[in-house]
Amino acid sequence: MPPSQPPPSQPPLSHRAAVLVTRPQPAADRLAGRLRGHGLSVQVAPLMRIVPVAHDAAALARAPGLVFTSAHAVAMAGPGLDRPAMCVGPATADAARAAGFRVTVGPGDAAGLLPLLTGLDGWLHPRGTHVAAVLPVPGVVVYDQQALPLPDAARALLDAPAPVIVPAFSPRSARLAAAAMQGARAPLRVAAISAAAADAWTPPPAMLAVAETPDEPGVIAAIRSLAG
Repeated sequence: MPPSQPPPSQPPLSHRAAVLVTRPQPAADRLAGRLRGHGLSVQVAPLMRIVPVAHDAAALARAPGLVFTSAHAVAMAGPGLDRPAMCVGPATADAARAAGFRVTVGPGDAAGLLPLLTGLDGWLHPRGTHVAAVLPVPGVVVYDQQALPLPDAARALLDAPAPVIVPAFSPRSARLAAAAMQGARAPLRVAAISAAAADAWTPPPAMLAVAETPDEPGVIAAIRSLAG
C-alpha cells in the first residue's frame, strides 16, 4: 500500500488574504455573504452611504419608462406600475422587477447600455449625485453617495502583514478606498469591476485583477483569483 501523501501546505490563518468590502449597505452585506460562501475571510467597512435627495417624484411617475444604472435608484424611483425599464445589469434588474417594472437587462456597465438607449422619448434616468458616465437620457438625482471614514477595525486589518483584497465597483469608490488606505502595511490586492476603476486606484496596488464581466459575479471571480 503506497504511503499516504501529506496534505498540500496552507499558509497560516494569520497570513491568508482577507477581503475588505467597502461597498455601501445593503450591498456590502450581500457581497460579504457571498464571499464567505466561497470560504473567504471578509470584513465589511462601507466607505459610502446612500442618502435620499429631494427630487421631482411626480416627473418620475409620469415618465413612460426609466433607465436604471444602480439598484439604489430603484428604491427611490417609486412603483413601476408595469412600465418598461432599461437596467444596467442583473442585480439592478432584479430590484426593478421587484418594484413592478418590465425589465430589459443590459450587459453590466453604462458603456454597454448606451446602444439600447435610442428612441426613448420622455424616459428619465434616476441616478446618484456621482455617476461613472452621463447617459443620453435626462437624469434626475434621487440619492447622494456620501463618503464615510474608514473604521478602526478596518485600519487594524490594514496594519497587519497579511494581504488584503479590496473590491472596487466604480472609479469613485476606487479613489476613496485608495486614499483611505494610503500607508497600509498590508499588501493591497484590488479586484476592479472595470479598467476605469482599476486606473482610478493610485498608486498601483501590489496586485490587480480586472473583472472579465462588469458585474458582481465578475468581481467575485477576480477576488477569488487574488486569494490564492
